[in-house]
Amino acid sequence: MFDIGSSLREARTRQGIDFPELEQLTKIRPKYLRALEDENFDILPAPTYVRGFLRSYAESLGLDGQPFVDEYNTRFAVGEEDAPIHARRVPPRHRDRPQRESRIAVLALLGIAILTALVIAAWRFGGPEGQMVPGLVPQGQQPSTTVAAAKGRATVTVRATSGGSWMEVREVSASGRLLYSGTLELGQTKRFQAQRLQLALAEPENVVVRLNGNRVELPAGTSFTVTARRIVPASS
Repeated sequence: MFDIGSSLREARTRQGIDFPELEQLTKIRPKYLRALEDENFDILPAPTYVRGFLRSYAESLGLDGQPFVDEYNTRFAVGEEDAPIHARRVPPRHRDRPQRESRIAVLALLGIAILTALVIAAWRFGGPEGQMVPGLVPQGQQPSTTVAAAKGRATVTVRATSGGSWMEVREVSASGRLLYSGTLELGQTKRFQAQRLQLALAEPENVVVRLNGNRVELPAGTSFTVTARRIVPASS
C-alpha cells in the first residue's frame, strides 16, 4: 500500500512541473489535480472520473497509472458505485402522432412514386434519342401533329421496341437529301418531319412507327414512302 497523493506530488515536484503545465499535459483542471494530491476525492464528480484522472496524472509524469487506480479502488471505492444516471423523462406522445407519421409516410411514398414515373417517362421519351440530328424534329419544339397534317406535312416517329434496326431516312425520294442514316438502338426514338419522306428499315419488325401521332402498321417490305396521309411501299 502506498500514499496516492504523496506519490503524485513527489513525482511532480521532482520533475519541476507546476499545475498550469500539468493542466496542459492532462487537460484536467488544477483544482482537481490538487484534490488528487490531497486525496480529497469527494470534490471530484464521480469515482469514474477519479480513476481516469489518476491514470492521466500518473502517466503524464511517466508513471504507471494502473497501481494508482488499484490503490484507489482498494482504499476508497470499496462498495462504491458510480452515481446512477437518471433517464430523462420523455413526455407521452400524443395519440395523433402515429397518424401524422403515417400520413407523412404515405405522402413520401406518393412523392417517390411520382418521381419514379417522371424518371421512367423521361427515359422512354428522352435520353439519347432526343439528341439533335440534322433533319429531325427537336423534342419540345415540334409543331402539333394535327397542324402538321393539316398543312400536308408528315411527322414520323420511329421507336425501336423489340431490338435494334439500321435505318435511313431521306426527303422526298431515295435520292433526296439524307436526314438520318444509322442504327436505331433498342429504346431509342427518332422523329422526322417533311412533306414527303423515304424510309428504309433493315428490320422493320423491331420498330413501332407513328404517323402524325397515330401508330401505323408498316406494309410488307423494307423501304417505304411516307406522306401526311399514309405509309406505302416505296416504288422500285
